[in-house]
Amino acid sequence: MFEFRFESGSGVPPYLQLVRQVEHAVRLGELKRGDRLPTVKEVARQLVINPNTVQKAYRELDHRGIVRGRPGMGTFVARDDPAGVSPERQAQLRAGFERWINEARGSGLTVADVEALVSSVLLRIGKRSGKDNE
Repeated sequence: MFEFRFESGSGVPPYLQLVRQVEHAVRLGELKRGDRLPTVKEVARQLVINPNTVQKAYRELDHRGIVRGRPGMGTFVARDDPAGVSPERQAQLRAGFERWINEARGSGLTVADVEALVSSVLLRIGKRSGKDNE
């Protein structure tokens, strides 16, 4: 079963952290259409956060079309990986990206430096291609 994490000092609102974790898990194929998310009570108890926070995250995910609630049954993933990239290709890309990250970190860049560099490259590529960065 999917397990959420919570970083209290991240500066990112808790509900948004939950939303992003589900979005990323779907994009990476860790969650697939039909997979059941933990109940609101289970997540709130596990992370020691307000159930309303979890409910807000689930509503946002529903609004984005990523999950659908089924009354009395739970909340389920409603779509598959939008990229349509095979798990094998994702593993190859991940390995290449990990090598690049290690090289960047070995060159002295901090995690924040790497994040800024990746964001700027994604933004530049998005502008060049005329596509947004989703």
